[in-house]
Formats: sequence, C-alpha cells, structure tokens
Amino acid sequence: MTSDVSRDGVVLVGCGRLGSSMLEGWLATDTVAATDLIILSPSSKPATEAAGAKGARINPPSGDLHQAKTVVLAVKPAMWRAALAPLVEHLNPDAVIVSVMAGVKAADIAAVAVRPVARVMPTTAVAQGQGVAAVWSDDPRARAAAEALFTPVADVAPLEDESLMDAATAVAGSAPAFIYAFVQGLADAGVAQGLSPEAAARLARGALRSAGAGLETGEGLDALIARIASPGGTTRAGLDAMTDGGDLTRAAEAAVSAAVARAKSL
Repeated sequence: MTSDVSRDGVVLVGCGRLGSSMLEGWLATDTVAATDLIILSPSSKPATEAAGAKGARINPPSGDLHQAKTVVLAVKPAMWRAALAPLVEHLNPDAVIVSVMAGVKAADIAAVAVRPVARVMPTTAVAQGQGVAAVWSDDPRARAAAEALFTPVADVAPLEDESLMDAATAVAGSAPAFIYAFVQGLADAGVAQGLSPEAAARLARGALRSAGAGLETGEGLDALIARIASPGGTTRAGLDAMTDGGDLTRAAEAAVSAAVARAKSL
C-alpha cells in the first residue's frame, strides 16, 4: 500500500549507490509508486531504468517538480548546493526536503531550499527492505515525511539532536563496511589455518548470514553471544583473545571516531 508521501509525489535528486538502493526498496515495498516518482540523475543507472520502465519520470521538465511535496537529496555532499540551488524556484512551496547526505547540516540546506528539512542516514540494505535509518528533524512535517519514506524499508531510529547524526552515520551507515572487513579478516585467518580461499570465504560469509538470522530473534547482543560462547569452549577462547587485550574495543572506537571526524569535515 503506497503512503501519503507517495501520493503527494517524490523527487529523488541523485541516484548513486545509496539513491539506487532507496529507489529499489521503495518500489519493491510499494512505499512509493513509480508513477509518483521524479528522478533527477545526470547519468543512467539500472535502478533508474527499471523505475522508468514502471512509469517514473526521469529528468523531466523543471515545471514537473512543482507537483511533488517531498524532495530527497541523495547527491555527494560536495555537490549539494550546485544540485539544489537551480531547483528551488521550481519546487512546490509546501515541499519538504529529506537529506541523506553525510555531514551537511539541516540549517545550511534550509537556507538554500527555504523549506523544512529532515536528515536521514540509511544503510544500503534499504534496497532489500532490511536497512536501518537514523532520522532527525526539528520540523514535524519534514520528520513525518522522512519516516513515511523509510519505515517500510528500514528500522528507523529517531535521534534527539542533529549533533548525533555523525555518530549515527558511523555506527550504522558506515558499519556494514566495517563488518564486511572483519568477515574478510576471518576468511583470511581461515586460509592461514589451511582452508582454501574458496572454502574460507564461503564459511565466513555464511557465518555473517547466521549472525544476521540471530538478530531476528530480538534478543540482546549479550544474550546472542552467550548462546554461542559456552564457558571453556572454542568460541569463548576466541572472544577472550579479541577482548582481553582491548584490541576489539580499540578497533571499533577507532573506526567510529575516524568516520565521525570525516563527517564533520565534509
């Protein structure tokens, strides 16, 4: 069932990796009907072509933008002013802006758009309807539009303050890559222990899927760890090796801190 935000029309500005993921998720879950979508993208992508085949308008005349009540900014942070400024005069006066750009403050966007802004940091798993998304806005209408777009495709985590968005970006938006890197490290360690590269990769990827399945139980992370790590067993030995020296905590803190610092510098 499509939402009110769909029926009011959605403009997606930018369709890179994250924009394509959102587009795929919205269409797969009927969050937004293709016929209610306007996509502005300088180059063709498989996701835009698929949406266009279903009725989305790709790079239509500027006058069409007036029909939409929600504008989603999904361009690279360094390009947002150049992308948004030429559109402002053509947007519906009642439109709200939903930004998925890291490091760009809502007040700066609002100063250019002259419209309310919500910030969202989703993961690319929104393409499969299994993402997570941090949401912040000080405007109820903008926040409602953002939640309507992302609740069907993500576990939405509201934030109390915009200053927390950089931390949310690091913990959720960037973290899948951190986790994949660790899984790659496990596969490499398996090869060092004698496994073939193919077997090690398959086992490590399977372990990641198993861990994700465990999360579906709703149990806390400590409980999930305890279910696997029996006292005196092999898993407990491995966990102790990672945690006793503080290496795991230091690596996680370093990754999150570096991502936050980078977001602040954008």
